[in-house]
Formats: sequence, structure tokens, C-alpha cells
Amino acid sequence: MDTVEKLTADKPVVIFSKSTCCMCHTIKTLISSFGANPTVYELDELPDGQQVEKALMADSGRRLSFPVVFIGQELVGGDNEVMSLHVKGKLVPLLKKAKAIWI
Repeated sequence: MDTVEKLTADKPVVIFSKSTCCMCHTIKTLISSFGANPTVYELDELPDGQQVEKALMADSGRRLSFPVVFIGQELVGGDNEVMSLHVKGKLVPLLKKAKAIWI
């Protein structure tokens, strides 16, 4: 977890993404539309992106789909989990709690 913890530490929203993934783009756009400024790591553009991807999979104990979203240093999940939170009206309160947005 060391690698993932370092990349998510002290950041309200972190998105591990792939630059060619349409759902990654959708989730980044959704979260940004509330005024959040997520830290985005495009794994296919990072020199050690494959190592980070392996660390994410190992740390979660399950196969993850992209994007992989952390809010308040906690793993939220992928696009399905983020969209589910949004539909249930729980995404904005979670972003506020993490101090990613104020309004």
C-alpha cells in the first residue's frame, strides 16, 4: 500500500485513470463539475504506471476497473461506484467531507 498511500496522501480526490478510457474522462468531468480539482494520474502516461496499477490491484484485493477513485484517502471504487454515489445524492457530501469542495 506504500505506493498508493504516497500518491493519495493529503489529497482530497485522486483519480487513477487511463488517457484513452471514456469512463475515466466521464468521471473526471463529473467530479470536476462540482468544483473539485482532482489529482489525476494517467497510468498509461507514467513511466511506472504498470507498477502503480499492480499496487492498486494488490492493495484492493480485487480486480479494479478504471478509473480508480479515492476520496478523502479512501478507495471509493470505479465508475459504477462513483455513479451510484452520485445518483443516491451521496457524492457531493462525500466531496465536502473530504474538503474537495466547499459549496
